[in-house]
Amino acid sequence: MSHPNLDTAMPTAVEPWRKNLRGAHDAALQGPRPAWWWTGLSPQDCPGRQPDGSLTALPQPRLDSCTRDAVLAAFDNGWTLTELLFAGLQGEEAFYRPPYHHLRHPMVFYYCHPAALYINKLRVAGLIDNPINPYFERIFETGVDEMRWDDMSKNEMEWPDFAEAHTYRARVYTTVRHLIETHPDLADGHPPITMDHPLWALFMGFEHERIHLETSSVLIRELPAELVRHPAGWPAVHASAGTAAHFPPRAGQDYPVPGRVSVPASRVRLGKPRDWPSFGWDNEYGRREVDVQAFQVDSQLVCNGAFLEFIQSGGYLDQRWWTEAGWEWRGFRNSKWPCFWVPDGPAGLHRYRLRTLFETIDMPWSWPAEVNAHEAAAYCAWRSARDGIPCRLPTEAEHNALRDASWAETDPPSRLDGARLGREQGWNSQLAHGSPWPVDAGRPTAAGVYDVFGNVWQWHGDDFNPLPGARVHPYYDDFSTPCYDGQHSMILGGSWISCGDEASVWARFHFRPHFYQHAGFRVVQAAHDGGVVRLGGEGSASQVYEDARMVDDYMLLHHGEPQTQMPWPGGPQCATAFPQRCADWLIDGARKFGSGTARALDVGCAVGGASFELARGFDEVLGVDLSRAFIDAANGLRKDGRRDYFRRDEGNLGATMTARIDPSIERQRVSFRQADACSLPAELVDLDAVLMANLLCRLPSPKSLLGRLGGPRGLVRVGGLVALFSPYSWLEQFTPQEAWIGGFEKDGQPVRSADALKAFLRDEGFVLRREEEVPLVIREHARKYQFIVTHGMLWQRER
Repeated sequence: MSHPNLDTAMPTAVEPWRKNLRGAHDAALQGPRPAWWWTGLSPQDCPGRQPDGSLTALPQPRLDSCTRDAVLAAFDNGWTLTELLFAGLQGEEAFYRPPYHHLRHPMVFYYCHPAALYINKLRVAGLIDNPINPYFERIFETGVDEMRWDDMSKNEMEWPDFAEAHTYRARVYTTVRHLIETHPDLADGHPPITMDHPLWALFMGFEHERIHLETSSVLIRELPAELVRHPAGWPAVHASAGTAAHFPPRAGQDYPVPGRVSVPASRVRLGKPRDWPSFGWDNEYGRREVDVQAFQVDSQLVCNGAFLEFIQSGGYLDQRWWTEAGWEWRGFRNSKWPCFWVPDGPAGLHRYRLRTLFETIDMPWSWPAEVNAHEAAAYCAWRSARDGIPCRLPTEAEHNALRDASWAETDPPSRLDGARLGREQGWNSQLAHGSPWPVDAGRPTAAGVYDVFGNVWQWHGDDFNPLPGARVHPYYDDFSTPCYDGQHSMILGGSWISCGDEASVWARFHFRPHFYQHAGFRVVQAAHDGGVVRLGGEGSASQVYEDARMVDDYMLLHHGEPQTQMPWPGGPQCATAFPQRCADWLIDGARKFGSGTARALDVGCAVGGASFELARGFDEVLGVDLSRAFIDAANGLRKDGRRDYFRRDEGNLGATMTARIDPSIERQRVSFRQADACSLPAELVDLDAVLMANLLCRLPSPKSLLGRLGGPRGLVRVGGLVALFSPYSWLEQFTPQEAWIGGFEKDGQPVRSADALKAFLRDEGFVLRREEEVPLVIREHARKYQFIVTHGMLWQRER
């Protein structure tokens, strides 16, 4: 039998993505790859090749002493590993078929994405002067961070054909290799390469490619099995995959039963030293000290056999164990077992096989259960009831308390390739194997805990958060900051395929809780919450717009009567109805400047006041916002034309009001969608108008949005308009100071946000058509109001 997620029936030809199946290269992409496939070194000639013919990952270069040859070896190793992984794809369909969940791009994007990033970041750093293919470097620049598990609207675009993609990779390889061979600061005896050196961008490219080696492997694992095959040279699955097991499996025989390890109270220090001689991502730096309370923890990761007990007990069918968001996800996907489990018989039999990267094998019950964060949390809730002991996921600080003290001093992955790492350190990482291994196969810590590093990533209870003192790196200012949003769960420890920095003791990464990665979990037993201040939790900047009171306040701002928004005769009556005035400003501009009125986008739409108003002048309007609560409220207004909300007057006193959409507005023209303004879906292109009202200074990475406006795949078509309103209220609560557009001094001179924005947008091919001071009033209660003056600018794209 087939898992509905992994081995779906062949879809019909009406699916939009099938227009990419041109047929010209299908035969060439079947079977083993010939010599032309390799745009760099072949696996037989690549550093990292093992005596058995497999290719494993090399360690990170030491940036205080690396030779030019060592840097070339690291580059070639990562480049060839990517092409070896993609050699497992069979036929054109494997490159262009979207994943079953439609939340990420097809594989052709990931084939070119690391190469495009090399060029873009080397240009930002001034290491190369010119693009190779500006169109490719736009469309392959930014991936997607799936906002919701039910967002099915990606992958409408037509991608370049495979021959063009292959040629592009070959040109990028030549460019990067030439840089390494000729740059004077890689000569023998060079000084340490620090994060302030332009060559930091080169090593950023190395590590970015290794991240996507892992991302791509997960997406390949999600493809139908007939579209992949194990390529020669890729490491084999661990030998334990061939071990016969009874059915049903027996605890203690077919899979190990974990011990319980007591971990004493301790103080741990988080954060990578800035002078550590290897590349690191911005979120790794900074410093936090945490007093960790004593706790108990399972000695092993939760294995497939143990997770089967949860399934057999009806865990996927019992809402008690799931968070609200987790239960909603489970119901939408109709999930009854983990994604990579393939049923092997009737559903009630609970007999399964396991889809690995390239094969479907008999279920290895002793391997770690690979699940998402929702499933991990549900298992912990079930275990709490079963065992009568509070069980939960560990915190980041508790994970650090499990480590051997020597690891932070030696950082073993930086010294050993994957094969030696497995043999000498007992870590399943850096492609020591082509799969996980049993949860008790590695070398335990001194305390007796297995797989603190390697095997699979581990979900943790913390939201992804910055360490105090962390700074955004100017070469990649939107790498981490968009994910400090309270909606990305922390993963630590790395997996069997983690390479480079991901396999180091400093790595800290993030994914949305519904996302599948090579990730599992371990269980902590403790009544306390770990003693960690949960940045990104309730009451923080990232969650403020999900609060019910905030929804009420925005309902009043967007849909309240002007006399309610400002009832005092001496108050600024001109500042009411701000969303509608912004929308009217844009509609008037469209008429005056002939920009077109087919499609408009309202970014940061909140509860939809401007979006509905835009429908008076545009045929289609899409409102997007990060807040699910705002989007739900806006969709309720679209459906019913009305919605109640509470207007606060004093303390808990107030009145229930009803917002009504003007019946003359055609609500069906408007749609709403949750999306991150810093990572908008790729198919949003060639719009007639974009509105950004009171948004820019609330974004963690404003340039991520501004950079999407123009270019070959820009949000705005040539001739289209952008209306931008902002008070420039820069606060580190929302935007790291390094990402501010203005409001600071540089080289002793003040940088004003308006001036910086004008320079940026002119460079992007926009011309300023209108400029005005636009007031805004926000009612907090009957006797308190915020009066704000936004700077309004209307831009038209000229090129």
